Amino acid sequence: MPEMPEVQGLVDVLRSRIIDLPVASVELGSFSVLKTYDPAPQALGGLSVTDVTRHGKFVDIDVDGIHLVFHLSRAGWLRWSDKLPQTVLRPGKSPIALRCRFADDSGFDLTEAGTQKRLAVYLVTDPQQVPGIASLGPDPLEISRDDFAALLAGRRTQIKGLLRDQSVLAGVGNAYSDEVLHAAKLAPYAAAASLDEEQVTRLYDAMRDILTEAIAAASGKPAKDLKDAKRAGMRVHGRTGEACPVCGDVIREVSFANRSMQYCATCQTGGKPLADRRMSRLLK
Repeated sequence: MPEMPEVQGLVDVLRSRIIDLPVASVELGSFSVLKTYDPAPQALGGLSVTDVTRHGKFVDIDVDGIHLVFHLSRAGWLRWSDKLPQTVLRPGKSPIALRCRFADDSGFDLTEAGTQKRLAVYLVTDPQQVPGIASLGPDPLEISRDDFAALLAGRRTQIKGLLRDQSVLAGVGNAYSDEVLHAAKLAPYAAAASLDEEQVTRLYDAMRDILTEAIAAASGKPAKDLKDAKRAGMRVHGRTGEACPVCGDVIREVSFANRSMQYCATCQTGGKPLADRRMSRLLK
């Protein structure tokens, strides 16, 4: 799933290409992807892009006061083309869920792989009309250390889950929460309220450092290269069985129904492997 750094990379790519461009058309390849009905996609025709911004993991394209907002979810992506094909999208016949064409025939397709269709597009006059945006917590790179500590105070939530909770912090997901916790040398299952002042500072600094580095790595890259850049920058996430770059211990994994997390036992849990019920069942 694209997280804050990759979404910011997409925003930067779009901002460099489409500001002041008039929209020629918006075509739907999947009617279910559009979560709003007013304004209609046809309302964007002839209007020009005035800004492109990010809200957490949401991309917001401001088209003369009408906001084309999308969330790529787990399997969605944006595919840019300097010259889009002239063929009209046929709903249900391709992985393309939406096509946005500009007056110079450039544009982008929003695509989604797999069977779980969670890619979501909204057309609104105010981004706060999108429920997922209205409920977002603060941006991790804009919150102060003291405000961050206040978010953690009194919460019995496991720190891994709290970092991924978009109503607490906007933009961090499964991958970067693994990276942040590894850099902070904290166990994923530790309760947020149990962290002392030094651990809170370590977590705050690690969060800012990891996200800032990832945004810098994504900057200037075309959309097609952002996924590979994300994978290449991971120290523990997606590295099960490899050596920890800090201590050399093996990177371990805990699997869940539809995701997994990676960690280093030596760096994060005092050398104690975390229980992985799914793997335990396979070994019986």
